[in-house]
Amino acid sequence: MKKVANIIFLIALAVLVLSCTEKTRKENSQMATTFYIGTYTNTQSEGIYTYALHKNGELERIGLAATSENPSFLTKSTDGKYLIAANENEEGTLSSFKIDGDSLHLINLASSGGVHPCFVTANDKGQVLAANYSSGTIGLLQINMKGQLSPILDVQQHSGKGIHPRQDAAHAHSTWFDPDGKIIISVDLGTNELVFSTIDTGTNKLLPATQHSLKMDPGAGPRHLAFYPEKPWIYVVNELTSSVSLVVKDSVYSLKSSFSTLPESFTEENTCADIHISNDGRFLYASNRGHNSIAIFSIGTDGNLTLIGHESTRGEGPRNFALSPDNAFLLVANQLTDKIVSFKRDTNSGKLEYISEIAAPTPVCIFF
Repeated sequence: MKKVANIIFLIALAVLVLSCTEKTRKENSQMATTFYIGTYTNTQSEGIYTYALHKNGELERIGLAATSENPSFLTKSTDGKYLIAANENEEGTLSSFKIDGDSLHLINLASSGGVHPCFVTANDKGQVLAANYSSGTIGLLQINMKGQLSPILDVQQHSGKGIHPRQDAAHAHSTWFDPDGKIIISVDLGTNELVFSTIDTGTNKLLPATQHSLKMDPGAGPRHLAFYPEKPWIYVVNELTSSVSLVVKDSVYSLKSSFSTLPESFTEENTCADIHISNDGRFLYASNRGHNSIAIFSIGTDGNLTLIGHESTRGEGPRNFALSPDNAFLLVANQLTDKIVSFKRDTNSGKLEYISEIAAPTPVCIFF
């Protein structure tokens, strides 16, 4: 009887320990900020993953949120209920998921309007835009109140080329709703320009804006952009020349100046990937692939940039990075070394301090 009692006691103790451990994990997760990782699924990844950023900057993997093929870029509906993924395949699609705790439930798929969609965004009107890299097209869709994506409503075809070998044809790399809600700005690496459009809400068609486009520096290869929070300034990160360009909006958009993201002593190959501005408008960050760093700039009162320095990403191929919602941390997706790295951000100097890293399968997008 004593032996049976001991076994029962040990089992009860194990259950208690497991219960306390699970309770602690849940409490810690509630104190953390969850985020999603978009990936390429040609190796060990199965789709979209959920991770957590704790208040001390430590990272935690929660698990696979949804199986999806090459969900390389992510966004949310503005009400925060649905996540939309760009499935970067030859037959380009967008996937809509209902957010349910740490899990994602597929609602439907719809055509992205082209080949290899690499960017997706949505606005508060439920309008959804996709940039299709290989076909050089922008697709327009709608997401309804239940999270269902409409069939493709319209496709805008870009045309042209630049002086760099990779600019042999149009390659739409991202597309953005201007904060004023009137203009769409599409960034085309291949045609080396920004393309401006409007949406005719009566016909659901993409129409050229009064100013149709703006050429960037020759061979720049514009990729992503960031809007300055208080003034009509746009900062464009250029993949091929490793630079950031300041575009100013007055009566028209105009290119004002460009700034290198690299140290003068660095002469090896490099391409830029992503760009973000701190909420207070004081600092700008851009990722270097090759130098494998985050370039840190201060933003002057005239919009010009001053390079403060570089922070190693502690991995290779920093494809995408993100500022945490409170701007206290910066997280980097090192695509080629399969890990996410977190840095604490000094809000006074803009500089970064390494905090933590965690394994992630072929991470190419971080989305809070």
